[in-house]
Amino acid sequence: MGMFSDKELGMDRAITRRDFLNGTAMAIGTSMLPRGMFALSDDAEPQNQSGYDPPASTGLRGSHPGAFEVAHSLRDGTFWDQAGTPTNTGEHYDLVVVGGGISGLSAAYFYRQAAGSRARVLVLENHDDFGGHAKRNEFNVGGRMLLGFGGTFAIESTEPYTPAGKALIKDLGIEVSRFPQLNDTKLYPSLGLHPAIFFNKENFGADRVVKNPFAMWGDENSSAAARAEVWKQFGANAPLNDRAKADLKRLYSLDEDLLPGLSDVEKKTRLAKISYADYLTSLVKTDPQVIEVLRPIIHAWYGVGIEAVPAQDAWGISLPGFDGLKLAPSPGPGMGRDAIRWSQEAKDYFFHFPDGNASIARLLVRNLNPAAVPGSTADDVVTAQVDYSKLDRAESPIRIRLNSTVVRVQHLGDLPTAKEIEISYVEKGKLCTVRADHCVLACWNAMIPYLSTELPDKQRQAMASAEKVPLVYTNVVIRNWQSWVKMGVDSFYVPAGYFDYFGLDMRVSIGKYQCTKRPDEPIVIHMQRVPCSPGLPAREQHRAGRADLYATSFEVFERNIRELMARSLGAGGFDPARDIAAITVNRWPHGYAYHYNSLYDSFWMDGGPLPCVIARQPYGRVAIANADSDAFAYTHVAIEQAHRAIGDLGLRGPGQA
Repeated sequence: MGMFSDKELGMDRAITRRDFLNGTAMAIGTSMLPRGMFALSDDAEPQNQSGYDPPASTGLRGSHPGAFEVAHSLRDGTFWDQAGTPTNTGEHYDLVVVGGGISGLSAAYFYRQAAGSRARVLVLENHDDFGGHAKRNEFNVGGRMLLGFGGTFAIESTEPYTPAGKALIKDLGIEVSRFPQLNDTKLYPSLGLHPAIFFNKENFGADRVVKNPFAMWGDENSSAAARAEVWKQFGANAPLNDRAKADLKRLYSLDEDLLPGLSDVEKKTRLAKISYADYLTSLVKTDPQVIEVLRPIIHAWYGVGIEAVPAQDAWGISLPGFDGLKLAPSPGPGMGRDAIRWSQEAKDYFFHFPDGNASIARLLVRNLNPAAVPGSTADDVVTAQVDYSKLDRAESPIRIRLNSTVVRVQHLGDLPTAKEIEISYVEKGKLCTVRADHCVLACWNAMIPYLSTELPDKQRQAMASAEKVPLVYTNVVIRNWQSWVKMGVDSFYVPAGYFDYFGLDMRVSIGKYQCTKRPDEPIVIHMQRVPCSPGLPAREQHRAGRADLYATSFEVFERNIRELMARSLGAGGFDPARDIAAITVNRWPHGYAYHYNSLYDSFWMDGGPLPCVIARQPYGRVAIANADSDAFAYTHVAIEQAHRAIGDLGLRGPGQA
C-alpha cells in the first residue's frame, strides 16, 4: 500500500484505540478513560476493579496482550524455572473447568444439571473476559452504543444442531425461529446497495470497484437479465485480462461433464484428491488470473485459499463449475463436514445476535450466576451490563475467575485411585493452586499436553495434531455511511488484499438494541483477514499465519484498515481521517478448530482412526471438552462436547443415558 501519508489516513487522529505497555492497557488519543479502561491494584483480582468492562475495550483484542504470555513460556519450557513457590488458596471445588469459552461454560451448566444446584464449580479463564472466541465488542459513538462480533458469528451449522445443543439454546430462552423478524434484510437493497469487488493496483494493475457477479451465484431472487447486466459491467470494468474475464463468466455457467465415463462415487473420489484450484486449472482450464481472483473466496470456511481446499468440498459448498458432473447430493469419500449437503433443517436453524454468540456466553453466565448478569430474557441480555465483580464471589456456587492461566493439572496420588486433582494457575503474576474432585479441560487440545504429564503418548500425539486456524475479525465504527450509499455498495470482496472481506454490519434489532437505519448515523463495519501462505499444506499455512499475527502490531492493522477503506470508498467521499471513530482488532492466532481435509489427512479419506476421538478420551478424574474434540468449529459442537465430557466423568444428567 503506502499511497497515503499517515496524516491523510488519520493515524494521528484521536479515535478510540488502545495500546499496551508492559501488559497494562493505556489510553491513547483520548481525553478521558472510557468504559473498559481500569487501573490495576495489588490487592484484588482485576475483574473486581471499578469500571472493569472488557467488551468496551478497543484496539487489539481477541488473543490480547496479557492472555498468552504465560502459556508461551510453558510451551517454551521456561515457565517452571521462574515460577516460584505456589500459593495454596485452600479452595476446593466439585469441578474445576479450564477455559471459560462456550464449551467450558456449557460444561459447568451440564455439571450442575447432573450434580445438583449445590455443586461448587470454578471456571478458570486466561483472557480478561469469558466467552472464548465468542467475543463481544462494544462502542459508544455520539452517545449511542453499537455492538460488533469479534469471533463466533451465529447459531448456525452446515449440519443439524445436536439434541444437547438445541436443548441448551432453548433453556437459555433463545427462540431461533424469531430471527427473520429481527433482521432487516430489505434496508440495504432499498437504498440500492449491492456487493462489490475491490481490485487493488499492486495485484491487478489498477484500483477498481466493480459489482460482484459471484454474489449472484445461486440467488433465486435475481433475474437472468440482472445477472447478465452485472456480468456485462464486470467485463467492461474489471482490471483483468480478456481471457480471465471470459473464463470467470464461463465458469459460473458451466454445464459440461469434465469427468466423463466415471461413476458418481469415482467422480467424488477424484475430486477429493485434487484442490479446487487444480480442478479449475487442469479440467476447466481457466486463466491463472481466475485462481488469483477466487483464491480467498472460502477463507471464512477453511482458513486457506482454494489451492488447499478439495474440489469435492468446493462442489459441496456450491462453488461454480460442477453442474455438468450431475453429482448426487450425497457426500463422497473424505468430504469435509462443512461441505456436506444437509436438509433444510440446518439452513433454517440460524440466529445472529448483534454481538454474535457472545450473547450465548452471557446467557450461560446469567444461568450459572444470576447476580452477575441482570435481566431475564434473551432480548435484554443484549444490552445488559455485566457486573464482573460478582463473577468470583465466595458465596456463589459457580465462580468464574478471569485473567487466570492454568499451567498444571495433576492428580494427587496414582491416577486410578486418586480422589483429588490439583490445578495450578497464574493470576497477576502469582502462581496459585486449587483442588477439585473433577476437572474438565475446555481449553484447546494442543495446550493440554503442556498442562499434564499423565497423558498416554498416543493421546498426547493426537492432541498435538489439532492445529488451529488463525484469523482476524475487525470492527471499525464509522461516523456515517453516506459514502457507501453514494457508491451503491454494502460489502467488498477483496481478492489478494490484506483483508479479504469487509462490509456493513447486519441490521439486527433485538430488545432495546436498535440497529442503525439512516446513512447519516454511525455504523459498524466488519472486516476479515485470514493470513495464508499459498503453496504450503493447510497445517503449515496455519502455523505460518499464527506467527504472522503474533508479529503484527496494532499500528500495522490500523494503517491497512485506513488505506483499504480510503482506496475503495474514496470515490464516495470517504475520508479515513474524518470518518473513522473507533477500531477493534480481534486477533486470533489460535482461532477455530481445524477441519479434516482429504488433501492432507489420509485417515479422513481412508476411514482410519480420528485423532480427535483419541484426543478426547478421559483420564482419571479429568475429561476433555472443546470444538477440537470433534474437529469442527461450530458452537453446537462445543456444547455437545461439553455434554459428552460430563458423561465421561461418570455423571448422567438430563438427556444422557
